[in-house]
Amino acid sequence: MMSAAMIFLLDALLQPFAAILLLRFHLQWLRVPMRNPLGEFIMAISNFAVLRMRRLVPAFHGWDIASLILAFTAEALYLGACYWVYDLPAASFSPGGLAVWAAVKLLKISLYLLIIALLVQAVLSWVNPYTPVAGMLNVMTRPFLSPLRRYIKPIGNVDLTPLVLLIICQLLLVAPMAWMENQTRLF
Repeated sequence: MMSAAMIFLLDALLQPFAAILLLRFHLQWLRVPMRNPLGEFIMAISNFAVLRMRRLVPAFHGWDIASLILAFTAEALYLGACYWVYDLPAASFSPGGLAVWAAVKLLKISLYLLIIALLVQAVLSWVNPYTPVAGMLNVMTRPFLSPLRRYIKPIGNVDLTPLVLLIICQLLLVAPMAWMENQTRLF
């Protein structure tokens, strides 16, 4: 009973915070303008940790390394806490394996963030294409859609590249990411 409550709290607090920090890293890496409600929310909820970490770890070639390190740390803490809550034997615990597992989980979360951005962008294009978040989503998905648009032309003025990118992301989640996640659990 108590372990289920702890896992719920970890899933509700620590895992989303790691995703928000990772999203902040990606948004700054892609040079997404943060002057919109979602960008301001992300900055407000993560500034307390990121600004302190930036004193120790500066940006590197435009990459917000502080946000990435904090996302990695939050994910490693999440996985370590889950390991502890499930009361797994200490002999099978490896800090190196935990680090690799956290890195794989961050890659997986990155793919999920891209999928969510594509889905929200598609829905907003039907409902309200001029919302303040639309520009942010366009900048976020453009680097991934542009190479596909060179090879996949619109059919009847319908752009199918978001659908193709969703299929590619799902294939990456099903095959390589699942394999990598299973391999890291063996450490």
